[in-house]
Amino acid sequence: MFKKIEIVILGGGTAGWMCAAALARLAPNICSVRLVESDDISTVGVGEATLPQLKEFNDLIGINEADMMSKTAATFKLGIEFSNWGQRGNSYIHPFGAFGQSMGGVEFHQQWARANTGESLEAYSYAVQACRNHKFDFPVDSFGEVNSTYSYAYHFDAGLYAAYLRHIAEKSGVERIEGVVNSVSTHPDNGNIQSLMLASNQEIKGDYFIDCSGFRSLLLGQTLKVPFEDWSPWLVCDRAWAVASESGQALLPYTRSIAHEAGWQWRIPLQHRMGNGYVFSSQFISEDEAAACLLRNLEAPALSDPRLIRFKAGRYYSAWEKNCIAIGLSSGFLEPLESTSIYLIQVAITNLLKLFPKHKTDVTLSAEFNRLMDMEYSRIKDFLILHYHLNQRDDSELWRYCRSMPIPESLAQKIELFRWRGYVDSFSFGLFNLASWQAVYIGQGLSQAATDPFANNLPLSDARYQMDTLASKIRARVNLMPSHRDFIADYCPFRK
Repeated sequence: MFKKIEIVILGGGTAGWMCAAALARLAPNICSVRLVESDDISTVGVGEATLPQLKEFNDLIGINEADMMSKTAATFKLGIEFSNWGQRGNSYIHPFGAFGQSMGGVEFHQQWARANTGESLEAYSYAVQACRNHKFDFPVDSFGEVNSTYSYAYHFDAGLYAAYLRHIAEKSGVERIEGVVNSVSTHPDNGNIQSLMLASNQEIKGDYFIDCSGFRSLLLGQTLKVPFEDWSPWLVCDRAWAVASESGQALLPYTRSIAHEAGWQWRIPLQHRMGNGYVFSSQFISEDEAAACLLRNLEAPALSDPRLIRFKAGRYYSAWEKNCIAIGLSSGFLEPLESTSIYLIQVAITNLLKLFPKHKTDVTLSAEFNRLMDMEYSRIKDFLILHYHLNQRDDSELWRYCRSMPIPESLAQKIELFRWRGYVDSFSFGLFNLASWQAVYIGQGLSQAATDPFANNLPLSDARYQMDTLASKIRARVNLMPSHRDFIADYCPFRK
C-alpha cells in the first residue's frame, strides 16, 4: 500500500493556509498535511493587496471568486498609483494591462515617443483609464478589443482570506494542531528535521516540514542556519506602521502608494475599511515621527492604534534546505511595494507542486526549486530598487541617497538600455512584464534618447491616426463601464 508523504506546516496566516489548501486540494492522494499554529502568535498581516496571478491560484484550488470576495471584504485592483515618486506632485499608474498595441512591427511606446501627440502614455491604457475614472468590469475574452487588454487582482482583508483558506483546507482533510513550538529535533547524521516539540509536550513528526513561521524563520533560519542575503543597502526601508481606518469617500479600483519624506504610504480600499501603512527607513526618520506622519495623512479616522512591523529586505540563500521548504516571510522579504509578498507565496507553492518530493530528500529537486525562487526574487528586487533609484527629488536625505546609491549591475544595464532607445527586455520567466517597466521608466521621468529605427517603417501620420483612434475607443468604452462601487455592490457585497 502506498504510504503518503507526511507534511507538517509550521505557521498559519496567509502563507500557511495557502499552502495547506493547495496541498489538500491538489495532492490528497500523495500527502497528508498537518498545520501547527498558535492563536497566541499573531501574523504580520500586511498582504492586503495582490497581483493578478492570485486569481489563477484561486481558480486552481476551486475557489468561487464572488464568494471569496464577499467573505473577505474584497475589492478589485487594476493597478497601483504612485504619487510623488518621480518628483513631488507627479502621479502615474502601473497598470495590470498593456499600453497600446504593437504598431509597425515595434512596441507601442516607440511610436508614442516618436509621434509626440501631446497625450500621456496613460491615455492608451484601458486599465489606467478605468482606474482614473473609478470604473470596473471584467475583461472580455475577445482578441483585439480594447477591453480585453487588462487583468485584475484583489484587495482583501488578509486575516479573513487566511480564515477562508483554513475552512477549505480543514474541509479537505488538513489537521490543524494548536500549539507553540518549544524545540526542534534534527537527525544527528544528515541534519534533517525530525520533529517539532510543542509546549504541551506533543511531538509532531513528519517527512517534510514547510516553514511558514514568518520573519522568525524558525526552521530554515534558526534551526538549519541557512545564511541570509541582506539587500538593505538597496532597499533601505526597514519598518512599517500599519493601521486600519474608516473607508474613504471613493472606492478606488487600485492601490495608492504615496511617497513621503522618509518612505511611502499605502492606501488599500476594502469594502468595510481602508488599509493604511507607512513604510519607512529608520535611518532617516524616527518611529514616532513616522507614526505621526501616517496618522496625519489618513483620509478618515483610524480604527485602532498603529502597529509597528520591523523587517530587513533580503532572502535566505536556499529556501529548500534538506527536508525543509520555507514559504513566505520565512524565506525572505523585499517590502510591501508592488504587492509581491503573496505572489511569492503562490509561486513557491506552484514550484513545490511541480517538484514534489518523494519520501527521501532529493538534492536535484531542491536545487531546481531554489534556482527558480532565486530568479523570482532577483528580478523583483531589481524592479523595486528601480522605483527608489529613479527619483528626481531633492527634498530629503532618503531620496538623495537612493538616487545616488550604487545599484546592481543587472538593473543599471536595464536602465541604460531604455535610456539608449527605449529598449525593454521581455523575460520568459519572472513577474513584471513590458508594461510594468514602461510604467515606472516613463512615469518617473526617464526619457529615451532615440526610438527604434524600425518605427520609421510606419508613416508618422498613420501612427498618429492609429493612436488617436485607440485613445477614442478606450474613452468611449470606459464611459460605458459601471462604477467600481456599483459593480462590487452587485457582484460581491461584504457578508460577515
